[in-house]
Amino acid sequence: MMTPEVRALKPTEIIMALGQIPGWRLTGDGESVAIEKSFEWTDHTHALLFVNSVGWLSEKLNHHPEVVLTYCRCVVRWNTHDVRGLSRLDFEAATQTDALLPA
Repeated sequence: MMTPEVRALKPTEIIMALGQIPGWRLTGDGESVAIEKSFEWTDHTHALLFVNSVGWLSEKLNHHPEVVLTYCRCVVRWNTHDVRGLSRLDFEAATQTDALLPA
C-alpha cells in the first residue's frame, strides 16, 4: 500500500480542516504554523499518562508533535516540518489525539 503524498495544505484547506476538530486552534505563521490544543486534568499523573499516550501515537504515525507538560496541563502542537506548514497528517494526528481521551 502506497503512502499518500504529504503536501502543505492551502489556507482554505486549513480553515476547512480546522472546523472538523473542535478545540484545536491555529498558531504561529509561515513555516512555524501549527495546530494546537490544551488539555487539563486534576492531577499530574493523568497529564503524564496522556503525554505518554501521545508519544505512542506519534510513534505509530511516525509524526511527532511538540508537547508542553506542566503540572495538570498539556499543550499538544502538530505541524509538518517536511512541508514547512500543515498537512493532512497534522489533522489526522489531532483527531487521533482527541480519541485518546474518554468519551
